[in-house]
Amino acid sequence: MDAPAVTAFGDFVQPFQIEKAGLRGRLVRLGPAIEAATAGHGYPAAVAGLLAEALAMTAVLASGLKYEGVFSLQVQGDGPVSLMVTDAASDGALRGYARFDAERLDASGPQPAGAVPRLLGAGHMAFTVDQGPNTERYQGITALEGATIGECAHAYFRQSEQLDTAIIVCATDMNSPVDGQRAAALMIQRLPAEGAHPDPEAEDDWRRAVILMSSVSTNELLVPGLDANDVLYRLFHEDGVRVYRRRPLRHDCRCSRERVERTLKAFPEDEIASLAEDGHVTVTCEFCKADYRFDAAALGDLYR
Repeated sequence: MDAPAVTAFGDFVQPFQIEKAGLRGRLVRLGPAIEAATAGHGYPAAVAGLLAEALAMTAVLASGLKYEGVFSLQVQGDGPVSLMVTDAASDGALRGYARFDAERLDASGPQPAGAVPRLLGAGHMAFTVDQGPNTERYQGITALEGATIGECAHAYFRQSEQLDTAIIVCATDMNSPVDGQRAAALMIQRLPAEGAHPDPEAEDDWRRAVILMSSVSTNELLVPGLDANDVLYRLFHEDGVRVYRRRPLRHDCRCSRERVERTLKAFPEDEIASLAEDGHVTVTCEFCKADYRFDAAALGDLYR
């Protein structure tokens, strides 16, 4: 299959390096992938925006790892949005969904500032790298500490990783997406300092890079007419910025009838048969809303 075209606001990750400071970074932009992930779910604008940010953050975090498998982000809270799951396969496929209580969302009244306390409430965020059978899964968990998904990721890196990280995540206003639904994530990182004593110049370079990064506007990250390389040049040209080959991303669900069949076979036949309505058992994929229907004959063949 041909790789999808990478446009000014297609679905891609742009790796880069800040030459003077020796810092590495990635800029993720998502457009069609966001629209595909939210289509058919009936998400309210606030929920769609939160999911869009989570997808962009998942892509930017996964793009910095060397793995063959699936990087996933799972967020659980006690707010109107009780669960959000996103993942990125090593081949660039993205997907995600959010589970929410529409009545609680409508009846919640005045809320604290920030999408996390307003929509997710108290809870936790888990990152998992799964490279398949016979491999060890890596998982990191952190409490939801921050007003945004990006701030929660900051808290995780401060507490759990020996890697200085700065990240900005944003999405368009899903109430009125003039140019379509879009999201972006910008991240810079530096490796741990060698030796017992940190280099004062390296510390200054890191602080300067974070300050420059913080000057970027949401409009610059999300506007379709501004190329990703132009964004990076505006921010870091004084310190030298080197860009590398863009890696395409795409929305793609991994569900299939074969996967559903394997899941059903893990349960007793009579238990699955008891779920039938109008003579059929229907399994709906949470990610893409595809329906897989099994009548009595199909279930019998499956278990035989």
